[in-house]
Amino acid sequence: MRIYLLFIIVVVSLGGFLFGFDMAVVSGIIPLIKTDFALSASQEGLFVSSALIGCIVGVAFAGKLSDRYGRKSLLIAAAALFFLSAIGCSLSPDFFTLLVARCLSGVGVGVASIVVPLYIAEVSPASLRGRMVTCYQLAVTIGILIAYLSNAAVLQYNWQWTDGSHWRMMFLMGAIPALLFWFGLYRIPESPRWLMQKGRDDRAAEVMRRLQLTEVISTASSPERMIKVSLWKPVYRQALLLGLLLPLFSQLSGINAIIYFGPTILVQSGLSLSGSLQTQIYFGLANVIFTGIAIWKVDSWGRRPLYLVGSAGATICLLLTAWFLNVNMENYGWLLALPILGFLLFFAFSIGPLKFVVASEIFPSAIRAKAMALSVLVMWIADAIVGQLTPIMLDSWGAAWTFRFFAVCCAIAFFAVYYLLPETKGKTLETIETYWQEKFNQNRRGENNNK
Repeated sequence: MRIYLLFIIVVVSLGGFLFGFDMAVVSGIIPLIKTDFALSASQEGLFVSSALIGCIVGVAFAGKLSDRYGRKSLLIAAAALFFLSAIGCSLSPDFFTLLVARCLSGVGVGVASIVVPLYIAEVSPASLRGRMVTCYQLAVTIGILIAYLSNAAVLQYNWQWTDGSHWRMMFLMGAIPALLFWFGLYRIPESPRWLMQKGRDDRAAEVMRRLQLTEVISTASSPERMIKVSLWKPVYRQALLLGLLLPLFSQLSGINAIIYFGPTILVQSGLSLSGSLQTQIYFGLANVIFTGIAIWKVDSWGRRPLYLVGSAGATICLLLTAWFLNVNMENYGWLLALPILGFLLFFAFSIGPLKFVVASEIFPSAIRAKAMALSVLVMWIADAIVGQLTPIMLDSWGAAWTFRFFAVCCAIAFFAVYYLLPETKGKTLETIETYWQEKFNQNRRGENNNK
């Protein structure tokens, strides 16, 4: 692999790492700040949702701002927000300041969740694009795992702040990768496709030479052409539908139920609390390892086969999980972990990462950032809704029927991808853009011939 491209991917993927770290680090912090600030239940919920509010704000503006000021500039802003949030949270004198600092990190997460996969797709050669974009999802899973391990280390080695608190140190740990991300971004180039959109062809050609990009960006959007391209045009209707459905399915697959409520479910199935927490760490490690399968195969097997195999396998594993939950397994509760691990395997190489891969490549250059913003916004809204409904479903329906519901959603995802998603492996972004136009023209000719 080209060394310079590898360096760029590592640096930019730190945005995904910080995304995962920031979302997961609060799992060990909530019980501690609840005691220190004497939080009520509503305040506890506000603390958790403050980052989500920031995410929605970041997503709402990131697409338009990245089109105006460039991908790199927005990534630098996100890195600064991650760093300032880590410092602000660790120094917060009161609960209100803590909420503001958490909201800043949420904005950073929102920006990173759009611009990082977008940037990676635009600097990667077609033959490696799927693998490179999937590195972002791998970085997210690593960030989640490191957050769990970091929280455990702070408590185990008794790393305390000057006031004797541990949660401030947990937040402060995030400042280290944020600083590395911030400094590293000054060593990477701007996206050549964005440069061409702005008419800076000479600079774009120079970046392409450094990246050894041999493919010609012949249909890259000029400033004049960008005005004529609309996300809502009928020609891009199928692409837009895919861009909205894939992030929705990723949240309806049941991954949140396992990440957030896995220990509770395992305890109810006969596993001890310590055993369930240890198993949860194994789940996090498995998620990292299994995402490696996507990196390995996404550019050889293709997007469609991976997603179809993954969604079918996830459906079966969720149904098996529901079956185990209905069986009296007082002495064999650990067996429940097997279908859950199977689900994580299928999710990690298909439903999880491919929503970013597909969304970053199916839209034309002129509207790619805006379309990605809309796609990721759907993901965050669905995340909030599913996060609120999952405990209600577990309480009202029971765990078994909750997992059956998630299995049905994965089955629907299988058929949606089967009928809607074209194979995009090995194709340039401009070729994919041309595909939609040709398909639309072909369908329109077919309609005219039938009249």
